Amino acid sequence: MLKHNSYFDGGVQSVAFERNGLRATVGVIAPGEFHFNTGAAERMSVISGQLSVKLAGAAEWQAFPAGTYFEVAANSGFDVRAVGGPAAYLCEFLGS
Repeated sequence: MLKHNSYFDGGVQSVAFERNGLRATVGVIAPGEFHFNTGAAERMSVISGQLSVKLAGAAEWQAFPAGTYFEVAANSGFDVRAVGGPAAYLCEFLGS
């Protein structure tokens, strides 16, 4: 089953689905800065564009261009912003 999600007045749009028994979302982040909290651990793969990310507890932003990924611990959070235009991502939830 597919489920559409819209966050931050439409600044982040995603479609949720299950793949190989694991939950995942694929979506687009518009230019802007957004904060997400996590329940389960996540792997965020950048499909197109570039994301700048600051993980919980980190002092610096890190760049993740298309073809790279970052992981976020369960019960944590991260700040994210698209660099130079919208960026597409695949988020795979690593736990239940």
